[in-house]
Parts: sequence; C-alpha cells; structure tokens
Amino acid sequence: MEYQVGILGGGPGGYVCALRVAQLGLSVVLIEGERLGGTCLNRGCIPTKALVKSADLWREIGRAEEYGLFVGEKRVDYGAVIARKDSVVNALVGGVEKLMKAANIRVVKGWGEFKEPGRISVTTENGVEHIGVENVVIATGSVPVRIPIPGADLPGVGTSDEILEEVELPKRLIVIGGGVIGLELATIYQAFGVQVSVVETLPTLLPNIDEEIPKRLTPLLKRSGMEILTKTMVKQIHQEGENLVVQVEDSKGVREITTDRVLLSTGRRPSLRGIDVANLGLETEAGAIKVTAQMQTNLPGVYAIGDAVGGIMLAHVASAEGIIAAEHIGLGSGTMSYRAIPSAIFTHPEIASVGSTEQELKASGKVYRVSKFPFSANGKALTLGESVGIVKILADEKGVIVGASIMGPQASNLIAELVVAVEKGLRAEDIARTIHAHPTLPEVVMEAAHGIDEKPLHLA
Repeated sequence: MEYQVGILGGGPGGYVCALRVAQLGLSVVLIEGERLGGTCLNRGCIPTKALVKSADLWREIGRAEEYGLFVGEKRVDYGAVIARKDSVVNALVGGVEKLMKAANIRVVKGWGEFKEPGRISVTTENGVEHIGVENVVIATGSVPVRIPIPGADLPGVGTSDEILEEVELPKRLIVIGGGVIGLELATIYQAFGVQVSVVETLPTLLPNIDEEIPKRLTPLLKRSGMEILTKTMVKQIHQEGENLVVQVEDSKGVREITTDRVLLSTGRRPSLRGIDVANLGLETEAGAIKVTAQMQTNLPGVYAIGDAVGGIMLAHVASAEGIIAAEHIGLGSGTMSYRAIPSAIFTHPEIASVGSTEQELKASGKVYRVSKFPFSANGKALTLGESVGIVKILADEKGVIVGASIMGPQASNLIAELVVAVEKGLRAEDIARTIHAHPTLPEVVMEAAHGIDEKPLHLA
C-alpha cells in the first residue's frame, strides 16, 4: 500500500509529526520497533520525572516537623516507587496509542529499513513488509554514549536505560558525567539516602548553561551530602569482591572510590539504525543528518527530525521539528526557529533557561544588561519552604530580553513567560508592567524584569 508520508520512529518527534500529517489530511504510516513515545516517554523525560516527584515528596516528609506536622514510620519502598513510575509511563504510552488510532494513523511495530527512495522495509513478527511512501521522515532518535573506559562493561555499570529499571537502591552510586541526565539521577538517588559521587572531566557541572547557575548549584549539592569531583578523569573501573572500584585522576593524583553501582552518563549520539546512508547518498555531519530549516535532507522527499539531526537533543525540540516537517510536506511552508528553546533540568532545586547566556554575550562583545532577583525575597517561596535560588534576566542595550536563567522552585514552569519574551522580542518593561498575581512565584520574574531598567521593588 502507498502512503503519502512514512515516518521512521515513534518518539516525540515522530508521533507528533504523524499527528500533524494526519491533521493535514495526508495518509501516514508510523514505524516503531519498540513502544510509542521513544526514549523520552519510556526511558527518559517521563520516568525520571515520576522518580523526581517521589524524591521531592520524600524530602518534604523529612521536613514535615518544620511545618508542624508529625508522621509515624517513614520508609522507602523503592520497588513501589518504580512501580508507580511504570504505571505513569504505561498510561501515557496508552494515550499516544489512542491518539494514533483516533487520527487513523497506521502504526507498524517493527524495525524499519530505508535503503532506497520511495520504499521502507519493516521487519515485524510476521516477516518483512515493504511499504511504498512518497515522503520519508527519519525520526530514529539517539542512544546513550558508552565511553571507552576499561571496565565499562562490568556488571553493575550501566546507562540511564538500565538504572531506570532497577527495583532496589544501591548504598553507593558513582555518576560519571555532570550533565543534565547524570545530575537529575544523582539528586534522585541522593534524596533516597544513597551515597552519591559525581565525576566530571570539565571544570564545571552543566557546562552548556549560564555559568552562574552551576556555581550556585554545586555548593548546594555538596551541602546535601553529594560528592562533586570536577576536573577529574575516570581511568578505569574494576571489581573487588562484590564492590566496584572506580579509579579517578585529578590535579592531586590518582585515587580509588569504592561503590556498588556506576552510572555512565556521558551524553547521547544520533541513532541512524536502519538508514542506509551510503546507498541513499544521504548527507551527514559528525554522525547526524544534515537538514535545512524546513527539516529537509539533501534528498527530495526525505526529511529528518529530532535527535537524528543532532543539535539540541530535547523532546520538545523534536516535536517542533516534526510539526515543521509535516507542514512543509503538506502545505509547502514552515521554517524551524531555534531562537527561544527552553531547557529544564529537574535537579533539586530545579533549573531552567532560555536564550543567550552571560558568557555568550560577553564573548560576542555585545552591550547587555543583567538583573537578578532571589527567591528568598518572595513570599510564596517562603511559604513553600523553597527560598533558595534566583531569576536572572539578560537584556540588550534597548532592554529587549535576550536570555534568562532560573534556579529555584518550579523553574521549569516559570521559564515559560521568559520563553515568550525571547521569542517575541519583548522588553523587560513589558513583563515588569504586567500585573502578576500575589502571592505567587512568577512575581520573582516580574521583580527581575524591573531590575533591567530600574531596580526591583522588594530588594534593599
């Protein structure tokens, strides 16, 4: 059977693209070898956020007496925590399946191969099916990078894919990599009483965000009991009895850290599984597919989206790219903009950002203004018992907001107002003069906006 669009991969890029294609009245087939939702829904964004909720609640229970509340026996049943995570994931996967059915999108469960224009071959449990397609959207996602450390293949050493399936907590955990995934899982495990060490080669954690944020976050993590080792190389991992021993080296020399479990969290790389790049003549760069702003490859009728194209590997970016690809196929219009891409990091406290960082503005030589406002001066934050952190806004010489960073309670929600500001070129005054409800956390954003042109009102 012929379809107007064939999509390889059912993650947040692929399935959203399929939905938009269907809305435009085109016939579409979606091929996925595993469960719909991809890494984000099954092994990334959603399962980790379910664990974050359990960890946050456990922290609050530990502080209950501060709020005048006294509870009885307190214990963690980590198997039940994982079961809840699985329940949330299953509900959302089921929801995506219902969306596909409601939109009359054919979903083929199997591994697709794209070797020649106009045809996708899918290996299913019933054999190989050849599907004719007018347009192809490659949305094959990414896989964790396994760095070549001696001992990285030992039992007890794994990536986030494996650790999210474990139903027992280790007593000790070493996280190799101080990026987003590593720190999120580190703070989850630390909340449950696991002794956590984070090893990062670079001088700072979270190297891709405004450098002031990790400078503020690192001492908070250390104060909570987490060991943070920056400028530190992992030399090897070996086994001693039932323990794993990680050999690290920093400016002081080589030492060994004993642990029960090692998490490899050193990034992800594009997966081009099933794509015959050479035979097709598909252009790639650094292992990722090259595309235009319309998500077109160098081949007519072939598009690529999400982690497969490299760049910003975030679920919401993949979804946005999927919509652009669908609209370019169906309407002949649409251009992807990366002007205002929000990033949310679910550590404790949360972190979120959008637009330029201060170090980028300094390096560019552009004139800019900075304003910061602390959560400690916000009434709602104090009532929540979450008063650590800041909102930082960056604006150009005319007061137009070009970037922002937040560290504090509900940062992932608060960033939305600033994403709109960066995308639409709003001045800080536009936010400062907009009435915000009281008492609420968004008042911190309003106060920081006041500081671009004048001075925050509730700051001495």
